[in-house]
Amino acid sequence: MDLGLAGARVLVTAGAAGIGRAIVEAFLAEGARVFTCDVDEAGLATLPEGVGWRRADVADRGQVAALFQAALLELGGLDVLVNNAGIAGPTGRVDEIHPEDWDRCLEVCLTSQFNCARLAIPHLRESGNASIVNLSSAAGKHGFALRSPYAAAKWGVIGLTKSLAIELGDDGIRVNAILPGLVAGDRQRRVLEAKAQSRGVSYAEMERIAFGYTSIKEYVTPQQLADQILFLASPRGRTISGQAISVDGDTRMLS
Repeated sequence: MDLGLAGARVLVTAGAAGIGRAIVEAFLAEGARVFTCDVDEAGLATLPEGVGWRRADVADRGQVAALFQAALLELGGLDVLVNNAGIAGPTGRVDEIHPEDWDRCLEVCLTSQFNCARLAIPHLRESGNASIVNLSSAAGKHGFALRSPYAAAKWGVIGLTKSLAIELGDDGIRVNAILPGLVAGDRQRRVLEAKAQSRGVSYAEMERIAFGYTSIKEYVTPQQLADQILFLASPRGRTISGQAISVDGDTRMLS
């Protein structure tokens, strides 16, 4: 299926590995021009030929400004912003969490999306097919015991997404959020390991508990998320905005 993304100018945050890398490679395969960033410079250096990149921590506004300067110079404009950057944050009860860990989780998972959107919007207004896709999580619609900073940030992403969709509709800019469930990869493994340790159960038992609240008992793949994002960013998704779209195997609760 030709999604009509050839030549689209795309900026993806945290594109060196995992979900971000799958998004970068999917846009590239559709003929888009892609720029990305990450704090993992070694990972960035292994990206396919044709992908522009710069090391940047998107929680740092100075680094975000430098990122946009480099990306716009290379791309010549912007059609799509994918706010993918995020961290797992700490695992523990609220009274056990260090305030610095709380702050860092919200800075990376939520404030970074504001940092990037505010600089992207003036350029997206000049596009004929403008789209912002923000990565939230199933934790953005369910409570998540022992993961309150992450859940708070991901709920915030949905509020930001819906507010921007209303603000930017007259400018022809679509804004949506993707809510992944249990995603195959190292981050999910580390989260389950931390929760298993906190609860005093085995990894296998923690995994069984997690899948006990899903209808489809298999991990979401980064490619599935990339496919959904490409559709939203394509002209085929031109009337989809303000949505929080779950890709989570019908997750009913997080434990």
